[in-house]
Amino acid sequence: MELREFADRVLFSADLETKLAPERGPFTDVNSGPAERVPLPARPPNLQFCERKESPAMPHPDTFGDPLRRGVAHHIMANHELQALEVMAWVLRAFPDAPTAFRLGLAGVMGDEQRHTRLHMQRCHELGVEFGTLKVNRYFWGKAQQFGSVLDYLAGLPLTFEGCNLDHTLEFEEWFLAVGDVKSAGVMRAIHHDEIGHVGFGWRWLKALKEAGQSEWEAYQSHLHWPLRPEKSRGKTFHRGPRQAAGMSDEFIDRLEGRGGENLSQDG
Repeated sequence: MELREFADRVLFSADLETKLAPERGPFTDVNSGPAERVPLPARPPNLQFCERKESPAMPHPDTFGDPLRRGVAHHIMANHELQALEVMAWVLRAFPDAPTAFRLGLAGVMGDEQRHTRLHMQRCHELGVEFGTLKVNRYFWGKAQQFGSVLDYLAGLPLTFEGCNLDHTLEFEEWFLAVGDVKSAGVMRAIHHDEIGHVGFGWRWLKALKEAGQSEWEAYQSHLHWPLRPEKSRGKTFHRGPRQAAGMSDEFIDRLEGRGGENLSQDG
């Protein structure tokens, strides 16, 4: 299948089953087409984006003893994963001249995002919350509209949003285990494992595409668009091990952790 065709299926299909259908490949990138920035992905009526303040907030972990509150958490995370998938398809269309190896690798990551969405959807269902019964926001999609280059994407999604998820997945695993929800914890552990690879993908391509003579940290910072900033790549508890497993240098990890000399605000 052509990568452009795969991207179009993800972006323009309003049917969720079609959008999430895995493509076994192999992919080709012969006809990448013109650069196009899709304003919104097609979605079924019950998953149309709303304003962020209209969507439910993530339930506090103290409420996770209630299965429905855990179901809400999985619903929110399913929308996060679905947005990540759509953003990646958007990148394939927006930057057709990116290296073919990058584009093929991104398609592989998209397959993980499809599976992550389905994992959260299934757990929603099992906990009594059907995916699409709650309003969903466009936070990740909105930030992608600021990406003017592949490096902007790498800094924003793999190294910040997915980087933060290296911590969040472990936090949610712990919270779910605390209420005896082994199945939800297993979902988070599986996604955590994949996120290490996704962050590693972003790290390798940041190194490959940055300007000669520019450090990885300089490239990362220079391609973040406010309000994204380095501290947004951290959870409540910062875990070095997964970042090391993703291939990040100790110097870069130190700076992410706030130990590199920058005054990294926690506001907003």
